[in-house]
Amino acid sequence: MKIETKYNYEKIWTLTQEQDLLKIIAEEVGEAGSDGTLQYIQEVIKDGKEITVGSCKFRIEKKD
Repeated sequence: MKIETKYNYEKIWTLTQEQDLLKIIAEEVGEAGSDGTLQYIQEVIKDGKEITVGSCKFRIEKKD
């Protein structure tokens, strides 16, 4: 699954690698729950929804 991210201050979505996703999540919620939070994000966005964690939004890659 390819995931795009966007911070509140950004205007465009960026395709993000899994190791970078874990770093972003750790910055937003702390390192203790990074893996579990990523699994939760993947579960929520698989149907095309967006989710916000801290100041970062996550969504499944959209083909334009």
